[in-house]
Amino acid sequence: MSRYDRPQVPDRLHFTASDEANALIASDPMALLVGFVLDQQVTVQKAFAGPLALRERLGSIDAATLADADLEPVFRERPAIHRFPGAMAQRVHDLAVHVRDAYDGDAARVWTDAADADELRANLAALPGFGQMKIKALGGVLAKRFGIEAAEGLVPWHPTLGDVDSPEALADYQAAKRVHKKEWAKA
Repeated sequence: MSRYDRPQVPDRLHFTASDEANALIASDPMALLVGFVLDQQVTVQKAFAGPLALRERLGSIDAATLADADLEPVFRERPAIHRFPGAMAQRVHDLAVHVRDAYDGDAARVWTDAADADELRANLAALPGFGQMKIKALGGVLAKRFGIEAAEGLVPWHPTLGDVDSPEALADYQAAKRVHKKEWAKA
């Protein structure tokens, strides 16, 4: 398992109700990327519990394992890892292939290889399943939770998962996100 190449590594991110899942996404860069890929049309808790479910079902969550596996049946096994198991299995597979091929399987290199915010933005944008919202959200986590300097320029004005440092902060973040979504829908 690859570790973040930074001195500031939290022992857990408080994105799920599972202490084990929270520790995994804090300690394993590939798990964090998979969680962000899954963070679509499900709760944050469900998305970031997905990497632990994958590891339990496959025995490993490294890029090579995910790239070589037939992930659709793994995603469909009950309880399903995501509400759209086929599409998300493909997206995670594509992510794993990209990390394996572009970064020799070391997911942390997505940010440790970036010299500045522009390079990090380009690295994140090249990841399958990452649009502008995920780039900003992951940038917030990397800057605020892991002290990645190159990510500071990606942090948006609005709250992101980077602001979540406790279970209470997750509840506050989700409440604020609902308000912002209603405001965005009106505009």
